[in-house]
Amino acid sequence: MVTKTLDTLFHETLKDIYYAERKILKALPKMAKGADSMELKAAFEKHRNETEVHVERLQQVFEIFGKRAQGKTCEAIEGIIAEGEEMLDDFRGEPALDAGLVSSAQAVEHYEIARYGTLARWADELGMKDALALLVQTLEEEIATDAALTKLAEGGVNAKAQKVAA
Repeated sequence: MVTKTLDTLFHETLKDIYYAERKILKALPKMAKGADSMELKAAFEKHRNETEVHVERLQQVFEIFGKRAQGKTCEAIEGIIAEGEEMLDDFRGEPALDAGLVSSAQAVEHYEIARYGTLARWADELGMKDALALLVQTLEEEIATDAALTKLAEGGVNAKAQKVAA
């Protein structure tokens, strides 16, 4: 029987977030296309570009760790993205669409923040300083994206969701 160590856990979690980021790359254009607000569309497009960089950084972390970059199905992100797609279908053309999309996007961000925070802590404990720097850089970008989404919500997306057509 193979002993599972922090190395094992780090690798499994790395595969999880790698899968998640690649899945998010596919979902972001749908979210951008579905959004009503030009600001929200732009935020989704900006985050898609950032996510491409996040995938590249993860590939570098795999290399530092001495493993081939590969994902493993992440049921959590599958569920979060399915909820976002459901939001698009259920609220298309409705005043609350963008507020729902922001909510779905923030669920994705919170998942990513949790994963990158954990991976960064483990990289530090495992003495992988180069991997730590890459993971922290991505973590900071995910936190900034979450803050930008909050600003969009507070800047009018949520208020628009409360309006009733006359």
